[in-house]
Amino acid sequence: MHMTRRALMGATAASVALAASGCSQAGDAPAELSAFLDRLSTEILRESPEAATSLGVTEEQAGGRFIDRLADQSREGFLRQRGLAEASLRDLGRINRDRLEGQDVVTYDVVRTSLENQIAAQQFEFGGGAQSPYVVTQLGGSYINTPDFLDSRHPLTNRDETEAYLSRLSAYARSLDQESAVIALDAGNGMIPPDFSIDGAVRQLGEFAALAPSQTVLVQSLVRRLPEVAEIAEADRASFLSRAEVIVRDEVLPAYRRQIEALQAIRPRASHDGGIGGRPQGAEIYAVALRNYTTTTMSADEIHDMGVELVASANAEMDTILRSQGLTRGTVVERINALGARPDQRYADTDAGRAQLLADLNAQVAAIRARMPEQFGRLANAPLEIVRVPPYIEAGSPGGYYQPPTLDGSRPGQYYINLRRPSTEWPKYSLPTLSYHEGVPGHHWQIAIQQESEGLPFYRSALSFFGAFIEGWGLYAEQLADEMGVYADNPLGRIGYLQSTAFRASRLVVDTGLHLKGWSREQAIQSMMEATGRGESGVATEVERYCVIPGQACSYMVGRQAINRMRDSARATLGDRYDQRGFHDTLLGAGSTPLTVTAQLVEAWAASVPGG
Repeated sequence: MHMTRRALMGATAASVALAASGCSQAGDAPAELSAFLDRLSTEILRESPEAATSLGVTEEQAGGRFIDRLADQSREGFLRQRGLAEASLRDLGRINRDRLEGQDVVTYDVVRTSLENQIAAQQFEFGGGAQSPYVVTQLGGSYINTPDFLDSRHPLTNRDETEAYLSRLSAYARSLDQESAVIALDAGNGMIPPDFSIDGAVRQLGEFAALAPSQTVLVQSLVRRLPEVAEIAEADRASFLSRAEVIVRDEVLPAYRRQIEALQAIRPRASHDGGIGGRPQGAEIYAVALRNYTTTTMSADEIHDMGVELVASANAEMDTILRSQGLTRGTVVERINALGARPDQRYADTDAGRAQLLADLNAQVAAIRARMPEQFGRLANAPLEIVRVPPYIEAGSPGGYYQPPTLDGSRPGQYYINLRRPSTEWPKYSLPTLSYHEGVPGHHWQIAIQQESEGLPFYRSALSFFGAFIEGWGLYAEQLADEMGVYADNPLGRIGYLQSTAFRASRLVVDTGLHLKGWSREQAIQSMMEATGRGESGVATEVERYCVIPGQACSYMVGRQAINRMRDSARATLGDRYDQRGFHDTLLGAGSTPLTVTAQLVEAWAASVPGG
């Protein structure tokens, strides 16, 4: 996985032992919490050099030099992180919560939930724990994360950063070998990814390994960026390129081939079963993953039933709009497919077609950003860049995802879109909704405000990520855009919004179907195609994603529905005193929180509004 928000969630969950020393005075709970947070944040960043780089923090904040290191991917590293998280939770427990007030209580609960979730997930010694039980898949592993990270987030502005880039190239080969060792270890304990996941990973690894060293993105990144490094003379550039090629040839590509061999060695024992339920401790893993990803106590059956109901509701609304557009023949799915096949709804699978698609997305984001003061008192400042998923990883990557900006402003937020087959995967009516989810008022808006909130401790502004809040907000942002009337003159765009709603509702059905009810990959694909009208290639990629990160697909709609319940409750409490800007500022100003904590914050805000 790239150093996306999802990867950062995983990386920053790596928490650590904190000595109880360093407090300003015995019994001063706020000072103890502040000192604890400083140490916790530093140790998290020390464990994840990629997160330190992506955030653009100082060496002092990160507890030392990080620009030339990558995270430890070994099982020993996994066990060390778990042990450190357990020690951290004990240290947090020594701080008297009853002596805290205001945001300090929120911070205490946020940190405690994060540590408890990490420890619960890492009790399962497979892959990265319950939330990512396989170490390498078609969707995740260093081979997915690291090339993109080195190319797009490792800075290259001076000689030291260029030397550090070469050090990280060597470290990348070690990361691959660490994972290959874990692949074999996990397989020995019965944890083997589905056959289609192994095949997808082997295919992508093989395509990269077949390149000449000079043609890999690892070397091409230097070719592109070295001319901009003023302190490296032109004569020296060839030396850096030559050294990079040697590392890629002698260290990185052989490690790719060893990883392919490690996966091929376990492939004969792989099952086609996509669910986690049939694997060792599968039911327990799914229960923990579902709880961590949703931060609620909803059962898998309740989540499944909610999905079925929401799919039916979205499809009924789509039917109404389609009929109003004169599209009356066939099922909803057949009519949506016919709509997507119309020439006026297609972008060409060419450079010009892709450029036009990106231009249209930028225009949509600019238009809605101008309207944000209607809905928010607190506005985000960080710019947003819309970029293509790198072609060398697009085969296994999701349709869109988001990478937060650096804290120092040196890199904007980045919303990635997968443009492997725009003609079939991105009909024009479907795109505004994606922009509202990934960009504004979705992930970029929420995370930029979180990073820019001056009242939050660094841990909460930069390192705290709860999937149900973040993905729930992204989905709520799609709904908010609809409520703002963006589709008033664009009924087909509203079909795109409703199709997205059906898609996220279908995720609840499919994820629980796969991991709880024993559905096959094919059964899940069929269910999602019928629910959404999406094409088979895009749906297959999605379903294969859910197979390897059980529970994550449920975070979106569970989160959105929780936010809607909070809003309904606040409106009922406040009546005509309800202020939408106040509600949104309460949610986003606190940063990412577990949904139980978010609900308490909204209740406290509603109680504090004058005039009651």
